[in-house]
Amino acid sequence: MARVYIETTIPSAYWEERTAPEMVARRNWTRRWWDVERSHYEVVTSVAVLDELSRGNHPKRQEKMAMLDSVKKLGIDESVIEIVEVYLIHKVMPSDPQGDALHLALASLHKCDMLLTWNCQHLANANKVGHIQRVNTRMGLMVPQLITPLELLHEDLS
Repeated sequence: MARVYIETTIPSAYWEERTAPEMVARRNWTRRWWDVERSHYEVVTSVAVLDELSRGNHPKRQEKMAMLDSVKKLGIDESVIEIVEVYLIHKVMPSDPQGDALHLALASLHKCDMLLTWNCQHLANANKVGHIQRVNTRMGLMVPQLITPLELLHEDLS
């Protein structure tokens, strides 16, 4: 069973309230994956995701956090921090060590097959894949697929 790391944008998209067509589409695809397809995968997340969701005053904060209650949480240790530092040195990710670099490090170190995200600027971005592959390969790390829920839907969307 493939292991999927759930990043912060997934619970956020599930509980999205904006009505712009692209936000409604993301919410619907995320809900369809979470409610129907998720059972086909080993789903994991991290305390970093819970920390991000707990910050600030945003709609449905408790619901976003609660949906991860039964999901296994990956730990953050010195190895993860060292990987984050390498990502920052090599400009794989922006310099926010609590954000995207941390999620990628966790998914890579814990051998996740996929990192599920709606962050298409820094993570699910085809222009970054080669750079991530080179840096992870040098460190002897697995390179998770960086994908959106839409890419994991098995049903016909036409």
